[in-house]
Amino acid sequence: MTTRRWIELRVPAGVEGVEAVSEILTRVGHQGIAVDLPVEPRGGTDHTVKAYLLVDGETVAKVNDVREALGHLQAFDLGPIGELEAREIEEEDWLEAWKAQFTPIRIGRFLVRPSWSEAMPAGDAIELVLDPGMAFGTGLHPTTQQALEALSTLALEARSVLDVGTGSGILAIAAAKRGASPVVAVDVDPLAVEAARENADRNGVAIPVGSGSAADVPGRFDFVIANIVSAVLQQIASDLVARLAPRGTLVLAGIAEPSEAPTRDAFVRAGLKVLDRNKRDDWVALALTR
Repeated sequence: MTTRRWIELRVPAGVEGVEAVSEILTRVGHQGIAVDLPVEPRGGTDHTVKAYLLVDGETVAKVNDVREALGHLQAFDLGPIGELEAREIEEEDWLEAWKAQFTPIRIGRFLVRPSWSEAMPAGDAIELVLDPGMAFGTGLHPTTQQALEALSTLALEARSVLDVGTGSGILAIAAAKRGASPVVAVDVDPLAVEAARENADRNGVAIPVGSGSAADVPGRFDFVIANIVSAVLQQIASDLVARLAPRGTLVLAGIAEPSEAPTRDAFVRAGLKVLDRNKRDDWVALALTR
């Protein structure tokens, strides 16, 4: 088996610039972006936005496009944004880095456990066993935790769920394990589709995982979940709303606090109203309905 090579892109940024930097890196990164949060906010460039590119004939051009786009951000006074760092990593190194930081964690009604760790007593928790592969979504990030906490309280049994931008499949699997049916998941990244399918099998749940976004899924759902950066949420707002059943609930996560207002307004214009708001660190999650 040939080991794939990756370029890791890292951009340090202040909280005000995280959203804009994330949008730029999302254009080129496989399965979106990840954001490293400071243990204690200290101001300045205390966040790090990361993305991963598979090495191919277009890699140099993509990195240059990102560097140029980041340069243009300086004109918008979005707070401090550091220099782009690009380094080549082996896939094995990437996976080992994930393993070092991905340990079992209790979130709401769920116990999220990496597949390589030993089984442990779950008590009253619903166990989610994951191997994210090269897809993001382990339960470590505040936005994933916000979505899992929402799925812990919603009345999901025998209700239909669509997970848009599924990543590792963690949210779709959580919904299915709480009794939701049918559960459908989609992602634009083929690596995420592969990881989500494998994780669904690993957890013994039947979830069709397709390639695409909300616009590529037929029908309507009682619950639609989307944990995606807010710039993308705004772009696909009408598609997400179109997938929502008349009395359904839309759960949005991945919204950086400075982008909350335009994201909320995009969905209000599409005919929804806010039911609930949750803030963790610098991230906001919203629940909306018609």
